[in-house]
Amino acid sequence: MSGTFKLLPILLLALFTFSVSGNLIVSIDCGETEITTDSNLITWTPDETLISNGVARVVQSSNSVSPVMDSIRVFTTRKKNCYTYPVTQGDKVLVRAWFNYGNYDRLSSPPTFDLHFDGNFWTTVRTTMSGVLMHEATYVAKHDAVSVCVAQTKPNQFPLMSALEIRSVDSEAYSDVDENRALFLISRASYGASQTLRYPDDDYDRIWLPQPASDGTKDVTTEAIYINTTGPNNPPSGILRDAITVESASDGITLVTVSPSNTLLYLTMYFSEVSNLDSTQTRSFRIYESSTAGSGPTQPPISPPYGGVVVRDLNNYSVDSATNISLIATVDSDLPPLINAIEAFSISGVLTDGTDSNDVEALALLQTTFDMLEAWSGDPCLPAPYSWDWLNCSYDAATPRITALYLDGFEFSGELPDISSMDALEIIDLHNNTLTGTIPDFLGTMPNLQQLNLADNEFSGSIPTTLSKNNKLKLDVTGNPSLCTSGKSCSSIDSSPGSTPITKNKKSSALPVVLGTTIPAFFLIWVAAAVFIILRKKRRSVNTNVPNVTGGGAKGDFNGLHKIGEEMVYEMKGNVVPQTFGSPSPLLDDSGETSDLHGHTGEQNP
Repeated sequence: MSGTFKLLPILLLALFTFSVSGNLIVSIDCGETEITTDSNLITWTPDETLISNGVARVVQSSNSVSPVMDSIRVFTTRKKNCYTYPVTQGDKVLVRAWFNYGNYDRLSSPPTFDLHFDGNFWTTVRTTMSGVLMHEATYVAKHDAVSVCVAQTKPNQFPLMSALEIRSVDSEAYSDVDENRALFLISRASYGASQTLRYPDDDYDRIWLPQPASDGTKDVTTEAIYINTTGPNNPPSGILRDAITVESASDGITLVTVSPSNTLLYLTMYFSEVSNLDSTQTRSFRIYESSTAGSGPTQPPISPPYGGVVVRDLNNYSVDSATNISLIATVDSDLPPLINAIEAFSISGVLTDGTDSNDVEALALLQTTFDMLEAWSGDPCLPAPYSWDWLNCSYDAATPRITALYLDGFEFSGELPDISSMDALEIIDLHNNTLTGTIPDFLGTMPNLQQLNLADNEFSGSIPTTLSKNNKLKLDVTGNPSLCTSGKSCSSIDSSPGSTPITKNKKSSALPVVLGTTIPAFFLIWVAAAVFIILRKKRRSVNTNVPNVTGGGAKGDFNGLHKIGEEMVYEMKGNVVPQTFGSPSPLLDDSGETSDLHGHTGEQNP
């Protein structure tokens, strides 16, 4: 089932977005506190309103690359930490994550950690002492938010992130790739170019790195004033103005060498004629693959149009031995082959639909009700074993289910919202909070619930019979002073606003003091009264003229003692030290004051 990962409220959304040809652009500068604009007119926004965990750090000045790459956010707590941003479900997006260790901690120990997106494993990030790593994925969003997460995989190696970019891509781009899979960028080259090309020249803000001529090739530039880029993938015209070629039609251009791998590849190549050929000239060539097993063409002949573009793909491409991809002129071609640009991707496995949507929606309700949970985002269960720290998941089916909530000591207050849609829950632990109201009836309708710990809260009223009479349920409601439990009448509890009920435990602690003081006093007074009466009778028998005195101290002492007893109860009641249940959960402790694909390195600066 498709779920929603829009679990983190996004504030000031308009501030973080602008539109390029109708395409959403979001650029997040991690660890920064101010909005900046770079030389490409891209506005970079700080990440402090998008994530509450982690600590901002600055790389060492000797490793400075660019203002955006010089600030980072380091995550020293939690199994995984996620950035979440809203998108439209079903839209195609390009997501790019940047990493620059820069020896920020002065330990000369670049960390290794995992990178996830939307509950899917992306890659393992292996940072270096200097230089920048960039990872890019293009895919169709299955949810109404994109989440990018870093996860710790080694002790004392803390994940970090320098920048995050999310772009909207037209649905027609790379449309021959299965929409249930992602494209992971290997390389993107603009042949013959002298500088990097990206936004505003590319609507999708793809980063095209210059690839000058080498190994017998030469640079050429188009004579066309205008180039029609209508075609697959909406290539920017800038990458079609330069190309590489060779001197003779008898020479070929070797593009890439593909090593054996279990990963499927996707190669897309762009061709545009650079000269306005006359009727006597012909440029025609094929894409060839060659290996130890032999060689042969993989595509029909290509004759690039002048002022236009031809796009050719190798989709779901795999090899079982080292293979070279080349361009070879056809026998009737007067001119050698040329190429303007190429993109190479690996194709992911089938993308997950994520944790069960009912579970995700119930978690979103919990996060809306209790703001201390808002900092948790990304898929709550995936990828395994990187579920959120305070829950357990079951992976028995294709769609994970949440089976346990461990929310003790999170300082919740107020009433518990209806999370009955999480019908796979077996354990709910909410003890050590200050939850109020009656125990919700929906808890008794959850079919798989085996343990329910509501101890040390402020629940009132009676326990639903669906819970109290469930012999298969381990129920703990101790420490709820206003709750009607076995042996306590609900009518004896003052539930009026502002009342402070005396709990059964508090009564039992006060009663022995009162009785221990009152009973001996009564005994002594009555003994004294009896002695007094006997003596009076004797005296009366001696002197019958002594007046008879009625009432006396017995009745007065009784009233006095009754008043004293009430005052003692009142004083004890007033001086009871309130008990504080719970404490901040260590899971919410952000104070870890510690220092902290294969991808493109070095020169790739945003």
